[in-house]
Amino acid sequence: MATTADFKNGLCISYNSKPCCITYFQHVKPGKGPAFVKVKMRNLENGRILENTFSAGEKIDIISVERRPYQFLYKDESGYHFMHNETFEQIDLDDDMIDNQDLMKEGQYVEMMFLADEERVLTCELPPFVELTVTYTEPAVKGDTASTSALKAATLETGAEIMVPLFISQDEKIKVDTRTRTYAERVK
Repeated sequence: MATTADFKNGLCISYNSKPCCITYFQHVKPGKGPAFVKVKMRNLENGRILENTFSAGEKIDIISVERRPYQFLYKDESGYHFMHNETFEQIDLDDDMIDNQDLMKEGQYVEMMFLADEERVLTCELPPFVELTVTYTEPAVKGDTASTSALKAATLETGAEIMVPLFISQDEKIKVDTRTRTYAERVK
């Protein structure tokens, strides 16, 4: 059993019987009254951000989570299928467990977070950047715009659609930020 003095960013705790990860905390000592800790945490089951205030010294339950590397194999009617890189154990997940699943192609490496006590998958995260090929985009016409930051729609090899700069053409390989679903740079 731990207390609020053990708080740090990234610490996983059980809050209202739900697994949560602390993203921000601040210890407050007002001039009048007892000290307290303001906390922002992300619910690991649904991704919602929760805010709470704990009394200083309040007891909390720390939970054990493990991060494991997996490789995306394929998708079918039963969901997305993954294989552990070392043990070759295979698991399948539903659509709602994976953020930005339309940016994931076969063979893509992901990182899954497991609740260690129950061996239950909490999250499946893509790497921060993925390299994908543009399968379709409208050709840019010279003099189309006066601004330098103009964007156009592009369809990627996985079927995802994102906005890219006008100079990107079909069959080019680009790097996409999976956290914001934005174009990052051209791959040479």
